Amino acid sequence: ENYAFGGCVDLSSITIPESVTSIGEGAFHSCYNLSSITIPEGVTSIRGYVFYDCKKLSSIIIPKSVTIIGSSAFEGCDNLSSVSIPEGVTSIGEGAFHLCDNLSSISIPKSVTFIGSSAFKDCSNLSSVSIPEGVTSIESSAFEGCLSLSSITIPEGVTSIGDAAFSMCSSITKIVIPKGVTSIGNYAFNCCFKLSSITIPESVTSIGESAF
Repeated sequence: ENYAFGGCVDLSSITIPESVTSIGEGAFHSCYNLSSITIPEGVTSIRGYVFYDCKKLSSIIIPKSVTIIGSSAFEGCDNLSSVSIPEGVTSIGEGAFHLCDNLSSISIPKSVTFIGSSAFKDCSNLSSVSIPEGVTSIESSAFEGCLSLSSITIPEGVTSIGDAAFSMCSSITKIVIPKGVTSIGNYAFNCCFKLSSITIPESVTSIGESAF
């Protein structure tokens, strides 16, 4: 059920049986003391707000069966230091890892085609990200406030860079915008203080307010 264990602030560990294939929205929302959990193979989606604000959760293994990571699924998990996203995941929802400020590494597999707005917003320790080739749009605020992000590769298939997509990424020094991009949103690279080199292709027809 949705929010089944939501707000169980003293819950520190839980074992989910292998028979479980679905975990409801917000199931462990605000379980502040939940430090470890194993998601069984067979679960196909990590739905919205499932681990929202689970502040002691330090690591998570997402099984290969998962194809969707929902909105705000891990938002506010500020002890989470590493996440391995399996091949097969196609969608990372809005705010999925927002405010995971200890997250230093993340593997985004080639199967991912959609990264939602604010997906990695304010992940201040995230130092490098490789965006897979299947992604066509970098949504608004997707990497905003990633203060440690020093390098980023935007794949050829991307056609639009959303509002504030890389705003406050103050460690990025160089960015290459691929030939297929047609629009760069408002504040897209605003306050990227170390940015010394940028290549804008002829395909770009629109550059938003305060983009740089």
